[in-house]
Amino acid sequence: MEVLSVDEVARQASQLAGEASQERLLALAGDDPFLSLTGLRAGYGGMEILHGVTLHAARGQSLCLIGPNGAGKSTVLHAIYGFARVFDGAISLGAGRERSDVTRLSPDRKLRDARIAYILQDKSVFPDMTVEENLLMGGYLLGTRAEARRAAERVFERHARLAARRRHKARVLSGGERRLLEISRALVMDPEVLLVDEPSIGLEPRFIDMVFELLHELQHRDGKTILMVEQNAKKGLEFADLGYVLVAGEVALAGSGRELLANPDVERLFLGG
Repeated sequence: MEVLSVDEVARQASQLAGEASQERLLALAGDDPFLSLTGLRAGYGGMEILHGVTLHAARGQSLCLIGPNGAGKSTVLHAIYGFARVFDGAISLGAGRERSDVTRLSPDRKLRDARIAYILQDKSVFPDMTVEENLLMGGYLLGTRAEARRAAERVFERHARLAARRRHKARVLSGGERRLLEISRALVMDPEVLLVDEPSIGLEPRFIDMVFELLHELQHRDGKTILMVEQNAKKGLEFADLGYVLVAGEVALAGSGRELLANPDVERLFLGG
């Protein structure tokens, strides 16, 4: 198997041919998007990373962003949540008359009012706090500490593994348990949209499966809309309803997860085929 450099992967990915018209992207979301990015230009400081990204996901749908390093995948999540600067374009959320423009909301309002939660890459737990204290931190925008405690208890009721370690310092947890805690902490505010950055990073295979089983449950049982960045492209596309290939800050290709898994160019460049 030929081993390609990062630059060569990016060069060849830029030549991907696929249908990524506005009509196609809307159709992938069932022509009824819940989360939409329209012509989004965003970056950091004065540097533009995303060049007119359009993306749609229906309520309860999952979408995985893949692409070469430096393509702007995490910047999409940052822009949605308010961590990156938006130069142009819009981010909207909701359906029908309840649809609203959330582009300029601050991160705290994205979480509290728009009910969008961002699950960071690994090592975002507070290691010297207990599991329970970490969960309570997830409810810092709730009205009272009592509300945060009730929300944390609901998490413990669903995850016996965390409940058994509620008094333990987070630093003694296994990698899989820390990832479970990071996801669970985001659920304290009962978000409708989950932005998940590299859920498998740094985990052993058995814990990767555990994390994806949890995300599957959140989508299919609880109706969460999930937008994910995942370097393990095969795992991400196997999980997600939709896949978008991002190259140099633009959408190069979009389709169902199954379609992209079956695409020989996607397989060759991103799936180790």
